[in-house]
Amino acid sequence: MTAEGPRVLYIDDDEGLRRLASRALQRRGYQVTTAAGGEEGVSMAVATPFELIAVDHYMPGQDGLATLGLLTRAGNRAPVIYVTGSEESRVAVAALKAGADDYVVKTVGDDFFDLLDRSFRQALEQVALRSARDEAEAAVQASNARLAALLSEVNHRVANSLQMVSAFVHMQAGALADPAAKAALADTQQRIAAIGQVHRRLYTTDDVEAVDLEGYLASMVEDLASAWSTPAAPRALRLSVEPARLQTDRAVSLGVIVNELVSNACKYAYPADAPGEVRIHLLRDGDDLVLRVEDDGAGFDPAAPATGTGLGSRIISAMAASLKTRLDYEPGPTGTRAVLRIPSEPLTP
Repeated sequence: MTAEGPRVLYIDDDEGLRRLASRALQRRGYQVTTAAGGEEGVSMAVATPFELIAVDHYMPGQDGLATLGLLTRAGNRAPVIYVTGSEESRVAVAALKAGADDYVVKTVGDDFFDLLDRSFRQALEQVALRSARDEAEAAVQASNARLAALLSEVNHRVANSLQMVSAFVHMQAGALADPAAKAALADTQQRIAAIGQVHRRLYTTDDVEAVDLEGYLASMVEDLASAWSTPAAPRALRLSVEPARLQTDRAVSLGVIVNELVSNACKYAYPADAPGEVRIHLLRDGDDLVLRVEDDGAGFDPAAPATGTGLGSRIISAMAASLKTRLDYEPGPTGTRAVLRIPSEPLTP
């Protein structure tokens, strides 16, 4: 709407009614241009932007519905009020289906122009509301894009920082002579790497809210195989993952648990001078995920005293609690099978 009033195009083949409409609408604050038929009206609407268009139904050659269709195909964005002398509902329904914003039935006298004025103003209010909604949606989308970019940058920096911490731990381990201390720092380095992998994946993908577990666990298992396998005691790590995603914090918890279970199996299931296989499965069971880490080694008694410091078991319990679950051990003829059922939790929309 301009300071001089909205620009209106009134399309009607009746010359007398066009003059009457022009005067009546000008008195109500509109700038009025008239067209003597549908073809002329469409040409004028294409050439000049109008804020409102009124189209008469009964016109020879090209009626209002045909004109309305041509306006739509020409890309008209101005609200169209359909004007008809017929009170038949089928005409109004056809006009609304064809893209009209409203319709007004012609009557004798100023009542018709009062109704047309009211319909015009309601249409302009709807345009203003749609414009405000579109602007708000665009602002939200822009804000979301900025936040996603910021979160990606944060994940990038966190991943880099964790990589630096891991390097410091590695340097510290190299400066120590005590084998137990060196082993403890190596375990710490693996735990840092498990968390760093999550943030590395978040900043290299478009999804900054969830982690693809197949790729995440594949990278982690590859790192663990390199860390624990030696020519004298090779460790074959077999991974089977069904497609799944988890929120960032839950993926971190799962990754830390996998790191601890696989590391324990590589260290304790088989003799230090013998080969061994560790299998990692992540399967779907309904809406839940089920993690199984199993080996064919010496077996494990959960009630027995911890072989090492017991820190790994405490970390596993803490991470399982954050996932609202617990780790169980299933009996088998040989080896150890650790099972963790991860209850479903909806991803953030």
